[in-house]
Amino acid sequence: MYLCALKFHIMITPISGFSKLSKEEKIDWLSQTYLAHNTNARKILTQYWNPDSGLQQLHEEFTENTLSNYYLPFGLAPNFLINDRLYAVPMAIEESSVIAAASKAAKFWSDRGGFKAEVLGTEKIGQVHFMYSGDGKKLEHFFNSIKSTLLEAVAPLTKNMEKRGGGVMNMELRDKTKLLDNYYQLHCTFETKDSMGANFINSCLERFAETFREAAKSHEAFNATEKEIEIVMSILSNYVPGCIVKAEVSCPVTALADQGMSGEDFAAKFVRALKIAEVEPYRAVTHNKGIMNGIDAVVLATGNDFRAVEAGIHAYASKDGKYSSLTHAEVHDGQFRFWMEIPLALGTVGGLTALHPLSKIALEILQKPSAEELMKIVAVAGLAQNFAAVKSLITTGIQQGHMKMHLMNILNQFQATTQEKEVLTSYFKNHNVSHSAVEQQLEKLRS
Repeated sequence: MYLCALKFHIMITPISGFSKLSKEEKIDWLSQTYLAHNTNARKILTQYWNPDSGLQQLHEEFTENTLSNYYLPFGLAPNFLINDRLYAVPMAIEESSVIAAASKAAKFWSDRGGFKAEVLGTEKIGQVHFMYSGDGKKLEHFFNSIKSTLLEAVAPLTKNMEKRGGGVMNMELRDKTKLLDNYYQLHCTFETKDSMGANFINSCLERFAETFREAAKSHEAFNATEKEIEIVMSILSNYVPGCIVKAEVSCPVTALADQGMSGEDFAAKFVRALKIAEVEPYRAVTHNKGIMNGIDAVVLATGNDFRAVEAGIHAYASKDGKYSSLTHAEVHDGQFRFWMEIPLALGTVGGLTALHPLSKIALEILQKPSAEELMKIVAVAGLAQNFAAVKSLITTGIQQGHMKMHLMNILNQFQATTQEKEVLTSYFKNHNVSHSAVEQQLEKLRS
């Protein structure tokens, strides 16, 4: 006999005008429609409001249909020596052991000369994608004749950016018809200085597209069909291989001796671990995720777009046709070297960096960096996190340190009291942490 568990769903009808409801009315509808059996839902949603501080309205204006605020821990990793300057790096992240690991790596390398970081380029990219079914030679001639007009069309938009040393750096016509019939693009590069520049770039691209299309309608060399250039879209790219920062550390191999392991053995195991991540995509993804633990935490803390950063960096990891490690290591003439080059499009003015109070604090902690300085700091945070992770993997294993940091999460899952937390925190200083071990010890304590 087979037993079948039936799950009954409440019949729900679409709602009109949800965005026009007040926050309280939205929660009323949600509570009645999807959370009818959760008596704590309203309390949970409202306990994260900031009604008296002025923050609530600010948060609600960041996005749409706001119900509450979703908090993440805002922590600090001190002792980052970068280009002979000491930083304390703010991080917004919920994952256990990330901040602790980054801090430990920062201290490790501060005793060995610190991190070196260098911005190799700050070029950002935007594209106007369009379709054209006519003669490619005519299109090329038309583009060359209209290019100066296109740049003049965005002059009102670029005026202030140019005063800061930025603006449109180049524009070229690219023929993509071998990939897709009739597909061309205007490939544009930009310098946006301390701004991440998304709105600036997109505004310029839309003006390019409008001017390009209208000029084609009156171009004397085009026939009636060729005049119909169809603009598909105008949008920046989050893949920025010309906006690159390099971060690295180095020291004599002998200075790597740690936990009873010689420096030579440590270096050999470390380099071998990175070689595996270079050739094995399954390992590379997790390896690079560890880098992003450090990068995303600083990007988020400073009010930057971590989703754009993630997309660009993972694309860069595949630039040679195969997904691979972003970090590399070598030993040469008795020197250990560990480095990374990654694309990072960041800003320190505009957007959330100028609005979110904690983002402002984060940038103050970092001594009000320029966009280039922030690129260096963020890259170093990723490199430090990766060093800490690989170091754990080739020595004690990743779980020993991670699970000790995860202990408090497990205790909170079991609703441990303050006294129980104190007792078990002391116990697990000398015992391996696992979910089952914590559960067993908590049962003993309670019995």
